[in-house]
Order: sequence, then structure tokens, then C-alpha cells
Amino acid sequence: MLEQWYFDLSGLILSPVLGSITPLFIPNSRIRPIRLIGLCASLITFLYPPALRIQFDPSTAKSQFVESLRWLPYENINLDLGIDGISLFCVILTTFLIPICILVGWSGMRSYGKEYITASLIRECGMIAVFCILDSILFYVFPESVPIPMFIIIGVWGSRQRKIKAAYQFFLYTLLGSVFMLLAILLILLQTGTTDLQISLTTEFSERRQIFLWIASFAAFAVKVPMVPVHIWLPEAHVEAPTAGSVILAGIPLKLGTYGFLRFSIPMFPEATLCSTPFIYTPSAIAIIYTSSTTLRQIDLKKIIAYSSVAHMNLVTIGMFSRAAAVRSPIWSYGHTRPKHVCRACNPSTN
Repeated sequence: MLEQWYFDLSGLILSPVLGSITPLFIPNSRIRPIRLIGLCASLITFLYPPALRIQFDPSTAKSQFVESLRWLPYENINLDLGIDGISLFCVILTTFLIPICILVGWSGMRSYGKEYITASLIRECGMIAVFCILDSILFYVFPESVPIPMFIIIGVWGSRQRKIKAAYQFFLYTLLGSVFMLLAILLILLQTGTTDLQISLTTEFSERRQIFLWIASFAAFAVKVPMVPVHIWLPEAHVEAPTAGSVILAGIPLKLGTYGFLRFSIPMFPEATLCSTPFIYTPSAIAIIYTSSTTLRQIDLKKIIAYSSVAHMNLVTIGMFSRAAAVRSPIWSYGHTRPKHVCRACNPSTN
């Protein structure tokens, strides 16, 4: 019974949700109990990933601690959960940063305290779910749920005059870019008859369809990286967000774009990935040079972090696609039949 409690991914995702509901029944005047409940909920959630890591088997690239819950059975859409070596450490990073963000805002968030705690914990739930989901529809839903609490945090608790504009800019950029991702997922659903990512990874798409689907997913993930020229939202959001919002923005949401490339685009569309690799290098190299030069001209610490984050993530993108090109034989040969080899090729820890 104890083992089942520790290694239940649905419990990991729901833990911050339960913590976010409790403060709603406490008056805003009692700010200290609200903060303590939020901090305790985040710390309890933080205890899950180390327990997962203890029982995690690093010798395989297959998803572990897999759960499946029937959601829309008539459409063959299920709530499938599981983690591998990549997503495990992303979950650990997420659960580690949220208690820090709550402590950072401990004394500053006096107005709307319980709303701040609720938004922070719901944001944590969405980010954890992104790394545990094995269903393509939910892989779209949960990343798009993360900007909603971030939008509220920037717009309500932002510390500068342009916070409303920054909040809308952040939300609209990420939302509009992901519309193309939704179209790609629906097209995959029409061909495969399911939204299971494991089945989609073993489905053979024509080269023309791969290119179309890759471009659609690229439009969504490029905004989240972000790549030039769709990086404008990040400096504004960083500067206008409260300190805790800036910490989590740099820590997790910026990783969702590269995680999407690694989890979705590269293994699912290997031929299109190889064809588009030079196209990735060019804007990424431009972004590194441009944002690094811009960073040197800044005197605001938040802007320095924002522009340097863009350069850092584009460097990660170049490295990731270079890795995919270097191991093109495993991706080309086994991308549609042996997805675990693709995961091992893209994850050095499994080699």
C-alpha cells in the first residue's frame, strides 16, 4: 500500500490541486495559514519525485509507472500517464522550484494571498502533467493551461506599469502559436485513430505529411523556446512579473518548447527533422548572437536574465538537433518501429 501511494503519478499531479483548493475556504485576512498550507502542499509534492527516482530503472528508455484512465473511450482518447529519464528530472526540477517561489513571495504577496497560492499550485499541477502525459491531445491541453495562471500572476502581482500588456502579450503569443499544434494533433488522430503518443511514434507518416506536421508543431514549440523573431514576449514577461514569477518562468515554461521538440517532433517525424535541421540552425544562431549582444547592453537584472535565457535555450535547441542529426541512422531506421531507440539517442543518460 505504501509503495502504491509513493509511485502513483495521478497522486503526484493531484497533490498541488488539493493544496490549491484548501486556501479557498480560508478568509484572506488569515494570510499566514494560507501561506503555510500552500508551502506544505508544495513540499509534499516535492517528496514524490525522489521516491520515483529510487524505484526508477535507468537501464530502459520505456515509460515507467504507467497509468491509463478511460477518458473519452468512444473517441479512443485515454488519460495515459508515464515518465522516462527525461521527464523524471523535469518533474524533479518543477517540484523543487515551486516551494522556492512560494517562499520568495512570502512577504510580498499581501494582497490576494490565497489567490496567489492557488495560482501557483495550479501552475505546478499543469507543469507536472506536461511531463507525465502520454496522450497527444492532453499534451496540447496541459502546456496551454500553464500560461493561464502565469497570465494572472503577471497581470495581478506584477510590479511595473506595463504588467497588463506583458501578461496579454505572453498569453496571446503562446496561445496563437499552439493553434497549429492542435491542427497537427487532429490530423494525427484522423490517421491513427488514437491520440496515444506511443502508437503515434510507431506510425509511419508520408514524407509530405511529416513535413506539414513538423512545421505545425514547430510553430507551437518555437514560441515557447522562444526563437527569434517570436521571442518578444519573454523580456516583457520577465521584467513585469513578480520575482517569484520570473523564477518559475525561467525555470520551467521555457523548457516546454525544447521538451516538445524532444518528445514530439524529433521522434515522431524523423525524416522531416533531418530535412529541417539546417533551418533550425539559422534562426537559433541568429538568436544566440542577437540576444547575447542585447544582454550586454542591459542594466536591468531581469532583462539580463530574459535575454540570456533566450540565448541559452537556442543553444540547447542547436545541440538537441545536432544530436538528432548525428544519430540519424537510429532515428531513420527505427523511428517508426522502435521508439525507445530514438529516446536513447536523444537521452545520453540511457546510452
